[in-house]
Amino acid sequence: MAQQRGIYRRKDSRHWWINTTLPDGRRLRQSSGTEDFEEARALLAKLTLDAHRAAHFGIKPRRSWQEAVIRYLAAKVALRSFGDLQRICRKLDPYLGSLSLDQITGDTIWAIVQGELKRGNKPATVNRYLALVRNLLRTARDEWQWIDHIPKVRLLPGETERDRWLTRDEARKLIEACPSHLAALVRFALATGCRASEITRLEWSRVDLDRCTAWLDQTKNGTPRGVPLNADAVAVLRQEVGKHPRFCFTFRGAPIEWGLTNSAWVTATRKAGLMDVRFHDLRHTWASWHRQAGTSCDELKELGGWKSRSMVDRYAKFATENLTAAAARIEEAQRVITGTLPSRSCHGVENEKGPALLQAL
Repeated sequence: MAQQRGIYRRKDSRHWWINTTLPDGRRLRQSSGTEDFEEARALLAKLTLDAHRAAHFGIKPRRSWQEAVIRYLAAKVALRSFGDLQRICRKLDPYLGSLSLDQITGDTIWAIVQGELKRGNKPATVNRYLALVRNLLRTARDEWQWIDHIPKVRLLPGETERDRWLTRDEARKLIEACPSHLAALVRFALATGCRASEITRLEWSRVDLDRCTAWLDQTKNGTPRGVPLNADAVAVLRQEVGKHPRFCFTFRGAPIEWGLTNSAWVTATRKAGLMDVRFHDLRHTWASWHRQAGTSCDELKELGGWKSRSMVDRYAKFATENLTAAAARIEEAQRVITGTLPSRSCHGVENEKGPALLQAL
């Protein structure tokens, strides 16, 4: 039987449903979201008017923040951080839930900032909220073309970037303090820079020990990538061979399906005297060690699977070899002032004329 046109009832729903063709040619079939017939009819009239204005006058229909959130979350549902996005959207609802996208102004952004700071949130937390608002509005403007203009959203200054990485000695103490299954995860993370979920989900079918390569299909940014395995990583994997037919890393014969920052991790870090260390800091440690060893930022970007160079530049401070020549340019002036030459440890030159130079001054 042909489906009814206009507004109609469905046996499987208590709401009124809309089935029509809009003036711009689009076929519309959706729930009105209401049990009230007059409200459903008003919604149909609004949708029809908006489509008419868009088709004949180029006037875009007003879109609500909530409507944009629904579409935004639908596009992000596959991300590992989807739960965080949902949580932030709920936090933003008191500020934006009743507004249309074109009603969001600089004053609205200011209200979000002030409201969240007054609640005691740190700049880093507020910036997560602002970043989502900015990304959603840009998507609505550039991809969906729902709006033509958006307010400028600046992140707050003063956000402290976490800069915790382990020394070789700290890493050794941590590994020694871990139970065997956790020690294997830590050693592999330090050897490859892989994230926790990338390690626990790694399958033998995606590992080639002869070619020293692993292929990750579930990454943070959703882009599969290959991981070159150095000798340390290969050694870890060889010790895990035969423990499970599918997954490389397991606990008591079963895949690891829980977060790694659990009681075993807390106990190990406490025993090693490293209470301020998270598992993700092992990735920072791996990157820092690479830069200290001379790995370039471009090489590190490819090794770590980062999409942008800016994510890698934070580790540039660990490589100072290229600045050694620049630092040496003022040695002559320093020698004249103090009557000393640079130590043999830096340039292989012994100070023999220092006292004479000092007397000459």
